[in-house]
Amino acid sequence: MERYYQPEIETASREQLTAWQDQHLTAQVRSLWDSVPYYRQKMEAAGLTPADIQGIGDLGKLPFMTREDLTACYPFGMLARPTADCVTIHSSAGTTGKKLIAFYTQRDLELWEDRCARAVTAAGGMREDVCQISFGYGLFTGGAGLDGGCRRVGCLTLPMSAGNTDRQLQFMEDLGATILCCTPSYAAYLAECVQERGLKISLRSGIFGAEPWSEEMRRSIEEKLGIKAYDIYGLTELGGMGVAFECSAQDGLHINEDSFIAEVVDPETGEALPEGQAGELVLSAVTQEAMPLLRYRTRDICVLSRAACPCGRTHIKMSKPMGRSDDMLVIKGVNVFPSQIETVLLAQGFSCNYQIIVDRLNGTDTLEVLVEMPPEALTDKLRRINEMERSMVAAMKSALGIRAKVRLVPPKTITRGEEHTVRVVDKRKK
Repeated sequence: MERYYQPEIETASREQLTAWQDQHLTAQVRSLWDSVPYYRQKMEAAGLTPADIQGIGDLGKLPFMTREDLTACYPFGMLARPTADCVTIHSSAGTTGKKLIAFYTQRDLELWEDRCARAVTAAGGMREDVCQISFGYGLFTGGAGLDGGCRRVGCLTLPMSAGNTDRQLQFMEDLGATILCCTPSYAAYLAECVQERGLKISLRSGIFGAEPWSEEMRRSIEEKLGIKAYDIYGLTELGGMGVAFECSAQDGLHINEDSFIAEVVDPETGEALPEGQAGELVLSAVTQEAMPLLRYRTRDICVLSRAACPCGRTHIKMSKPMGRSDDMLVIKGVNVFPSQIETVLLAQGFSCNYQIIVDRLNGTDTLEVLVEMPPEALTDKLRRINEMERSMVAAMKSALGIRAKVRLVPPKTITRGEEHTVRVVDKRKK
């Protein structure tokens, strides 16, 4: 039987959800107009005042917000509350330029933890569970969000953070962890280690997010760990992990519509797209106090659906992100998403850990894929390894329509990130 953390919200009628969204949106627009000069200027440039926004039917009138807006406002320009009202910050991952900083009031934290608690409960979590949080803590939202959500449910929570794999596995086995929360790439790595060491573990569920992962990767993790794996989605800018989460149906992620209004738009034109058509996800955070963003372009490509879900939840569902409008690789004129490459690799029985290297040689784009070999392949002769590489090249050509060089490397030589594993290295941008 399906369980809910907040059934009165998670199974609310469409009429109730719409009423909440109308109320929250109009209040949020007024708050931004009054307290954020940058946002007021954007509305004035669009010829708008708060009176023009009477509910979600007027949402499309509002200007988009982007990562570039947040960079322009760094660090305090998008704050809707004084810093004295804020209790913490989080920051997005990144290696260059200024990072994005999100501020949180105490109320923001409470709502965030509630959303994560819904995700934990949807994954079968209850008071009797032992939840191992192997997302990074600190500025990354993964560790803090799932930690708070697990404690709200009443689970015994192991705040492991990422890394130190030996300790992760020891606690997992000794303390009988039943739910694992981390990035899918780290889950795949832990699964390899569990199998190699022959550990006896008690896991039955996993909540994985913060990076794209395919259905093939899900099946691989589930088989190796003997669990059911659930996706979770979120952005630091919009309150962190838990914007959306999977239920037992594992057929899309429920967006928490009491806190967010979801749209899908054409990535090029910004025009709204109908339900069921793939486009860029745009989210409005209508309950966020410290740093609310309306019509924020996530750059994630997905499909929205209001079809009835067997779990009984009524909130709209988004598909697993199919890629990113800004991370899509254009190689020799062909659009390539990393998820396509991952699907090919896993279908051929190779590792979930890989890295894509794009370069330009003599004016021509090149594509190389580094793939970790299974441990047993280390004893293969060079001829056999070359045969496997040629097979992968053919499979890539068939799936992508372009030729990629495939290079097999020893196991565990591609670095796993604590927050996001770096899947793509595009040297053309350097």
